[in-house]
Amino acid sequence: MINGSIVALITPMNSDGSVDFASLESLVEFHIANGTDAIVAVGTTGESATLPMKEHINVVAKTVEYAKGRIPVIGGNGANATAEAIELTQALSATGVAAMLGVTPYYNKPTPKGLVAHYKAVAAATDIPQILYNVPGRTALDMKPETVAELCDVANIIGIKEATGDVSRVARLRELCGPDFLLYSGDDATAREFLLAGGDGVISVANNIVPAQFKKMCALALAKDIDGSFAADEPMRGLYSTLFCEANPIPVKWAAHRMGLIKDGFIRLPLTELSESCHGLLLDAMKKAGLEV
Repeated sequence: MINGSIVALITPMNSDGSVDFASLESLVEFHIANGTDAIVAVGTTGESATLPMKEHINVVAKTVEYAKGRIPVIGGNGANATAEAIELTQALSATGVAAMLGVTPYYNKPTPKGLVAHYKAVAAATDIPQILYNVPGRTALDMKPETVAELCDVANIIGIKEATGDVSRVARLRELCGPDFLLYSGDDATAREFLLAGGDGVISVANNIVPAQFKKMCALALAKDIDGSFAADEPMRGLYSTLFCEANPIPVKWAAHRMGLIKDGFIRLPLTELSESCHGLLLDAMKKAGLEV
């Protein structure tokens, strides 16, 4: 069972736009050293939207290779065309990933019936565990708990990343899907409350730069330590907003480069480097989180 503090890993890139595999390997080691419980490779934060399929698969495979079985790797397998998601899923099945994370089909706005058919088709294409991913702010589509309930009995659909920020969904999903269906927060700002409400883990953006602190907060919240988890969470709260002062992963890549975690902060078009107006805000939030910048 994958639970706790999970990083939505950035994909480091060189100034010419190519993937920086040396920095990727260093990031994997950084997260293992700091106690991160699992890595999501090439999700939204990993710039899945701008990595062609062959490159996408290679980055996931390299992440698994660098992990050497020391930390589970979850590969992003979402697409807005079911046939493409199936092709990606079948390719990732050969990489050694522990699970896959599939975002709801974006832009074309399928009905609940279409969502159920999509995820069942993807799950049927592999034996690897599948995690649903609901992020309406990105996809213009909200997968309701009642739709999730139609999928939770599929043998290899094991959980959902819920990124609405609506903590009340934990109780509703538990009611509909039972105690063994894994519930992951995809919203750093409400992650502590999500875990205290009965969630199993957090797939986090902030975790890229504060892994030890974030791991501590998650562990305390999972142990239902209200005061301890609050004390651990409070210094990071400024990061939760400023890391979204522009579209993710623009700010977190800038922060990671500033910390020396990656050689270059390059990000692929149509995203561009962090605006100067955000630099001071992010630096201040990083300092309050205890980072040396």
